[in-house]
Amino acid sequence: MSLAVGRVEYNLGTAPVTGLGLSWAAQDLDVALAGPVGGIVFDETGKANLASLLSGLPDTDFKQTIIRGLLSDSKPPENWRVGEAVAESYLSNHRDCTFPWPDGRDERKSGSSLPGADLVGFKGDDADSRFVFGEVKTSSEKKYPPGAMHGETGLKQQLEDLRDKSELRNDLVKYLGHRAINASWKLKFQQAAIRYLKDSADVMVFGVMVRDVTPNQDDIRVRVEKLGSGCPQSMVMELLVIYLPEDAINTLSEKVVRFRATGNA
Repeated sequence: MSLAVGRVEYNLGTAPVTGLGLSWAAQDLDVALAGPVGGIVFDETGKANLASLLSGLPDTDFKQTIIRGLLSDSKPPENWRVGEAVAESYLSNHRDCTFPWPDGRDERKSGSSLPGADLVGFKGDDADSRFVFGEVKTSSEKKYPPGAMHGETGLKQQLEDLRDKSELRNDLVKYLGHRAINASWKLKFQQAAIRYLKDSADVMVFGVMVRDVTPNQDDIRVRVEKLGSGCPQSMVMELLVIYLPEDAINTLSEKVVRFRATGNA
């Protein structure tokens, strides 16, 4: 199923920092949850690879039961997890991005939140790849911008850190590099690394908010202006706000679980 581009509500800024607000209708959201977003939430690709690996082990009386237990989801995903998957799916489908290693695979226990950028991956193909880092916030707060923009762990600070701190970007590159060894996307990493080693600011940074309120450019207007001051010209930053139907965020988990069980929206 294709992912909706959405209706453009506003455009802000000029290169290297721009902002875009767009909205999804209820049907757009349902199609996304039943399709690509659900696939990300439940890491269907990762589970298929793990199932294939386990299926090659010697048979035991309880083999299939144990495998099903390993691959099952013990509890519904948090709404913010689904919001993060909405952002990842949008960037993958409409910004030519690839995020090959979901952070959920690094959790020591289900539901934990890991430090570092929410999204780490690439833009472009194997021959012309660059690193992409993204931060995502999901908020229903009827305030522009919402509280999730500010504070020590707010979107503002996270984006400024990605813009200004080369050591943070270095850590994210190393994180991905350790997982690229022998991976199918090793060449993509190597090409992005060549570009990065020439200029560590030559990356793409996305700040994505998933909202279910009336669209308003004040969500990101000031931040687009402020981030543009002192942003390296080789860096590309985009702030993107995806507006879902009103009060949709509180139903994201329930819907994605139901659609997965039934197979359709």
